[in-house]
Amino acid sequence: MRVIIQRVKSSQVTVDGEIIGKIGKGLNLLVGIADTDTEAELEWMARKCLDLRLFPESGDNNRWQKSIQEIRGELLVVSQFTLYGDCRKGRRPSFDRSASPKIAEELYDYFVDKLLVSGLKVERGKFGAMMEVSIENDGPVTLILEREAE
Repeated sequence: MRVIIQRVKSSQVTVDGEIIGKIGKGLNLLVGIADTDTEAELEWMARKCLDLRLFPESGDNNRWQKSIQEIRGELLVVSQFTLYGDCRKGRRPSFDRSASPKIAEELYDYFVDKLLVSGLKVERGKFGAMMEVSIENDGPVTLILEREAE
């Protein structure tokens, strides 16, 4: 599993001209599911996204001391199979490592459910749709998390 985590001031996802998910201060998560991923990888990743200290203390201390849970931030979760695009050969990416759409959608839903347990506001994109994602990156802070099946 791969997740691009972006600390944002705001973020939204639009499908066919309609905003289907919108958040304020929090994290934008672009989620790629591999063909080898299981619930174990998704549970680890959800916990990591919720617990990472990516937000500064208030005042003059800019040290990242607080998690999304501690600031009661919001999450926007967008499926993105292209995170497993392999561009090493040829001119067209290969997506052989991406999970099949049926399996990926089930695991994506499972991941979102694990984030919802936090009680935070969790918005989402539409799986498999052509989406426009607007991100007002804060910092900018962008991290890549990866967890391979064990």
